[in-house]
Amino acid sequence: MTPEQKARQSIDAKLSASGWIIQDLKELNLSAGLGIAVREFPTSTGPVDYALFIDGTLVSIIEKKKHL
Repeated sequence: MTPEQKARQSIDAKLSASGWIIQDLKELNLSAGLGIAVREFPTSTGPVDYALFIDGTLVSIIEKKKHL
């Protein structure tokens, strides 16, 4: 497993434990629940690791960084 896959697995687990529904962009359904975390969401400056939506509104992004 690559470091990126390990990081994604860890972040997914933490988001799920906090009640977020995790989706890939290709399966995006913002009405699937109150809190949706979308992986690899495109922005004007490039994709972010996760975009967090509450009730269909973008509220935050998550960018994973290398652990030093």
